[in-house]
Amino acid sequence: MGVHSGIRKHATHCGYLLIMVFALFSFAATGQTPQTPQAPSPIKLMPMPATVTPTAGRLLVPQTFSVGIAGYNEPRLERAAQRFLRDLSRQTGYFLSERLADASRATLTIHADHGGEPVQDLGADESYVLEVSSAGAKLAAPNPLGIMHGLQTFLQLVEVTPEGYAAPAIHVEDTPRFPWRGLSIDVSRHFISMEVLQRNVDAMAAAKLNVLHLHLSDDQGFRLESKEYPKLQELGSDGMYYRQSEMRELIAYASDRGIRIVPEFDMPGHSTAWFVGYPDLSSAAGPYQIERRWGIFDPAMDPTRESTYKFLDKFIAEMASIFPDRYFHIGGDEVNGKQWDANPKISEFKQAHNLKNNQELQQYFTVRIEKIVSKHHKSMVGWDEILTPGMPKDIVIQSWRGQESLAEAARQGYRGILSSGYYLDAIQPAEQHYLVDPVSGAGATLTAEQQKLILGGEACMWEEFASDESIESRIWPRAAAVAERLWSPQQLQDVNSMYRRLAAFSARLEQLGLTHRSSSEVMLARIAGTDDIAALQVLARAVQPASLTIRETEAQKAGGIQTSDVPLNRMVDAISPESEAARKFSSAVDLFIASKFQDTTVESYIRQKLQEWRDNDSALQSLLQNSFLLKEVAPVSQNLASLGVAGAQALDYIDAHQAAPAAWKLQQVAMIQQVAKPTADLVLAVAPAVQKLVEASSAAVVAP
Repeated sequence: MGVHSGIRKHATHCGYLLIMVFALFSFAATGQTPQTPQAPSPIKLMPMPATVTPTAGRLLVPQTFSVGIAGYNEPRLERAAQRFLRDLSRQTGYFLSERLADASRATLTIHADHGGEPVQDLGADESYVLEVSSAGAKLAAPNPLGIMHGLQTFLQLVEVTPEGYAAPAIHVEDTPRFPWRGLSIDVSRHFISMEVLQRNVDAMAAAKLNVLHLHLSDDQGFRLESKEYPKLQELGSDGMYYRQSEMRELIAYASDRGIRIVPEFDMPGHSTAWFVGYPDLSSAAGPYQIERRWGIFDPAMDPTRESTYKFLDKFIAEMASIFPDRYFHIGGDEVNGKQWDANPKISEFKQAHNLKNNQELQQYFTVRIEKIVSKHHKSMVGWDEILTPGMPKDIVIQSWRGQESLAEAARQGYRGILSSGYYLDAIQPAEQHYLVDPVSGAGATLTAEQQKLILGGEACMWEEFASDESIESRIWPRAAAVAERLWSPQQLQDVNSMYRRLAAFSARLEQLGLTHRSSSEVMLARIAGTDDIAALQVLARAVQPASLTIRETEAQKAGGIQTSDVPLNRMVDAISPESEAARKFSSAVDLFIASKFQDTTVESYIRQKLQEWRDNDSALQSLLQNSFLLKEVAPVSQNLASLGVAGAQALDYIDAHQAAPAAWKLQQVAMIQQVAKPTADLVLAVAPAVQKLVEASSAAVVAP
């Protein structure tokens, strides 16, 4: 906790300098609507460091660029330097030698004071200092963790210039605000391959996230090999699981990049997959099958039988030997208690032990499990429901319920991490995640000592509607906005700057091999049955997926339910969770209205987009008619055309300096609100901005 206190103090001390420097470089998002030209910012870092001080000049990055290690050295540090050179080679197109140079002659010299712990722990020092000048660059850190973070910062600084690739001269002093900065990936509902997990580890390292939380068991699948209880994976996984050797390789891969892996095995609920092979664990007689649907189900472990704890003791011992991290997640959420209520023996147990309700029964279970976890030298992590009076202070609460729940845990002296507000599968814009802070809201009412108990947070990616093909587009680049919230000073709140830097970060992820952008084009081409998908892409950029709740509700209305067997091969699965085109168009409309309709450059952009949408439906017809997967989006395409017509008419009224008739405005607003409703699980993200333009066209007459 002492390290966390130091981080917070440092961030507060440096916050004002950061804001002043940041203000110098903040400008409208790259690719935004045309407006008064501004010089590109030399600072495109994400997450933004604690302090950034630009200096004069730049460091050229030629093909002879080299790295040397001064001071402490170890194989992990050398591998980090060699990865850096490989990444820089991809970034520049140069054939850079991965052989490390003599430190006295290297372009970039790195210096670590000492090594890190054999097993990375919470609160390890991740700070670094980076100095770039025209003569060379120096990176210093207490240990290899800081060096790895500093190397990522340097990579983000490199850009194309008229003289060649270069990094701006700069002085960076950086340390994270929170020690727990995680990404949780659910591999149970849809299995995610090891190859994809490794790519996401690379992306996490680039974003300076340091915890990969793997949700390894749920009703829909048990995903890790157990040699003690082999029926867990043999019968509970459909054959899709990780071998222990594979998991150990992933753990080593992540550790080499400064990332801890925390396993989660959900208990006592969300555990149907356990019972397929071991029905005696359950509170009701079997047989059981892997659950194909989504939701909260009745099956739960029997907390009254000693055999349950003997089983879990042996299981946790085995898993603890695989995962070296100090923290072990038991889930503990969403137990509905129906099996417990229906079991007479469990009711008798509750009476005999003076347990008044199922909540107290779960508390009994949680206390027992905590002792087992502690016995195997781990600290227990769980969702809000594990917060139980009398629990050891060593546990960590992961809050899905919100900041008040997290703050309440801190008031009781428990450490916690926030996930509410960071659910990536909820299909919310990066801005919404970015403005959620672990110590805002209820957290802001805590004392300074209580705030130290809030360790950070985790972005969560639940897998009901994601697969190997689409998961990266669901996580990235929005997870980087969460990463910045957890790393950078709290005062950093400039959303426009965040989006500008997020775009640059997203492009860099593609260089690392991620498919969060390219997979969309591949999926759309498959859906259309042709590579000629220009018209389909126009529609795809104007929409975004409906919420998960709407998607499930619409499926039920259609007479079906969403299950793990439903193919994720529709347009809703291929598009980005956030429409960048809609965000830019909305910004343009705001600028145009703010200029009192005088900015002709912005108006030209708006009209061009409206005409594109108006005409796109006819261009899309051949694709819509030739693919059974696209037939459902035909109404969406027609609705986009209607928005284009309405918006163009609004501009015509404005250009004629004529207030749009009230009856016309009412008619158009009613139409827009109708077409804005989800269709084919798609939302026309551009609709609100078109409505704003329509309403503005009738508000006032602008003099010629």
